[in-house]
Amino acid sequence: MTATIDETMAPERGLITASGRTTAQARPDLTKPHPELSKRALLEGRLLVLVAIVVSALTLRVAVTAFTPLAARIGADIGYSTAVVGVFGMLPTAMFALGGLLTPLVSRRLGLELTALVAMLMTGLGSALRAIVPDTWELLAFSALALGGMGIGNIVIPPLVKRYFSDRLALLSSVYIVMVQLGTVFPALIAVPIADAHGWRLSLGMWAALAFAAALPWIGVLRVRRDRALHDATEMPAETVESTGKVWRSPLAWGMAFMFGMTSLITYSLFTWMPTIFGDAGASASFGGTMVGVFALIGLVAALGAPIVVGRMANPFPVVIGCAVFFFIGFAGLLFAPMAAPLVWVLALGLGPSTFPMALTLINLRTKTGAGSAALSGFTQGVGYSVACTGPLVFGALHTMTGEWLAPFGFLVLAVVVLMIGGWVACKPQMLEDTWK
Repeated sequence: MTATIDETMAPERGLITASGRTTAQARPDLTKPHPELSKRALLEGRLLVLVAIVVSALTLRVAVTAFTPLAARIGADIGYSTAVVGVFGMLPTAMFALGGLLTPLVSRRLGLELTALVAMLMTGLGSALRAIVPDTWELLAFSALALGGMGIGNIVIPPLVKRYFSDRLALLSSVYIVMVQLGTVFPALIAVPIADAHGWRLSLGMWAALAFAAALPWIGVLRVRRDRALHDATEMPAETVESTGKVWRSPLAWGMAFMFGMTSLITYSLFTWMPTIFGDAGASASFGGTMVGVFALIGLVAALGAPIVVGRMANPFPVVIGCAVFFFIGFAGLLFAPMAAPLVWVLALGLGPSTFPMALTLINLRTKTGAGSAALSGFTQGVGYSVACTGPLVFGALHTMTGEWLAPFGFLVLAVVVLMIGGWVACKPQMLEDTWK
């Protein structure tokens, strides 16, 4: 894979090579362009990409959280059983895992920007078509298309942040992750009211407009890159750096995958089973739903703070330890006294998955090149979401076999231990490109 130098990445600070070094002397005829050209490059380059990243990030969970509150209503209308609801529940992590495994191969041929455009178009098309289908299997197929687009988007956004904002990684990582969290919470809040007023098809399908809107700035980004490529071709051949290595050979990559995967496994297990846990303790269904909403909202706090904290620490493993402590507090509370202080337990559980934005930030902080970032992003999320698929299923199976919650929470405790081991490796101050050969 090749990584082409793009001076729009840091127009005021000279060129950033694919190895991550900045040099103002590499191409002296282009580092000081005419002021009007420089201003246009900044406006049409970085700011356009920023809009594209922000709007794309908002789309990366909507197909999941817009569907879940309506699952029973949709099933009653088109006729599917509760077993099929379980299939829909596993589909997001399965498609995200597939996206993680396949996207590096696709982006190698198409480039990151075109791959991001394809991802948004897939998401929009799948979201629109699944809202008008008459039967279950078509709903499942087009949901898979939308989720597949989101899975691709999950992988390409971090290396795009690195390519265009390598001088602002922590800040832009926070912006990106906050947008993902907003796209997780907001659809869940309004899905039912809109379905009550206008029907489930409009409530489910309207999010296609957001995905198609996210595609528009990527078209502009591709046009700008094409124009600059033509300009550069008349000046000087583009410099490239070959990126070689096998990401699966890197201990760093496996540490990242286990930290990300265990975080996702725990999070999806809690999303799925928290209402049932509170229901067994005597709470109402609405109370359980509210606690899930609080659990999701706390993720916004982590998304705002974790990337900045991680960006300032050479080795952020103490943050991983803190997250593990929050997990253990929440697990103990839900297991032994769920209704004694439910808000305290849920707040602790909401802070535990701060290792999720940590992992997304480390994808860029632990790589030298855009190619390395893309490879690490694909491997981390591909392996991680593959593992996460099993979480809700195993958690529920253990509860069914034992009739108690002790064994399921023991399973989550084991997942936290694996998370800490992975985090210990991932947080070491090292670079992927130094470990994967």
